[in-house]
Amino acid sequence: MKFFLQCLQLLPLLIIFSLESLLKLFIPKKRKSVTGEIVLITGAGHGIGRLTAYEFAKLKSKLVLWDINKHGIEDTAAECRRLGAKAHAFVVDCSNREDIYSSAKKTTKAFLPVMMKNNHGHIVTVASAAGHTGVPFLLAYCSSKFAAVGFHRALTEELAALERTGIKTTCLCPNFINTGFIKNASTSLGPILEPEEVVDKLMDGILTEQKMIFIPSSICLLTVLERILPERFLAFLKRKIDIRFDAVIGYKTKGQ
Repeated sequence: MKFFLQCLQLLPLLIIFSLESLLKLFIPKKRKSVTGEIVLITGAGHGIGRLTAYEFAKLKSKLVLWDINKHGIEDTAAECRRLGAKAHAFVVDCSNREDIYSSAKKTTKAFLPVMMKNNHGHIVTVASAAGHTGVPFLLAYCSSKFAAVGFHRALTEELAALERTGIKTTCLCPNFINTGFIKNASTSLGPILEPEEVVDKLMDGILTEQKMIFIPSSICLLTVLERILPERFLAFLKRKIDIRFDAVIGYKTKGQ
């Protein structure tokens, strides 16, 4: 009962903050400058990572590019230099801790500890819509993306608890992207996303310091509905969303 009364006392704040959030929807947020900022991008030798590097190069950031593919990362760095940015390329296997530490010593002494000391920085986590809801036959992928979303949320809360307000966090959660990773994907939520479209929204989200970027934005509504709607209705809704792709599975499906 005491907890219920405490919640009622918070009702005026809920109304005020809700109105504030609604008002912000109609006020364009100023984009921050990243000129001269050191930007480390993992997976920069291809796809989203490469295109993101190009966008930061156009903004004259100092780029540190990591990828396991030597030729890919060197091509990305060359293009970034052509765009007028300073770019340093390193062949790094991000699944190898020693490889990460070795490369980190060549670029900076540490990452988060230095950010914490200076109270300045921005950490971007690339996750997926699959980090908010399960998708059949993508068990390992969904698990890794749920972990990425959890990392983002926990890190955001920890930075707030430590009052490091100068360190921003952003998490990218797109629908299927046309990168060839998942074959022949389709969904009633809209067309498959092109990498350029995703990077445009990612850059806008970073520069305006959005915490969570859903592409398309309708995914945000679905994550809310999943928490409040009855389970049987959710099952019906997911059938209507009709997620399809070529799944590689180790057992026969019905009818085979």
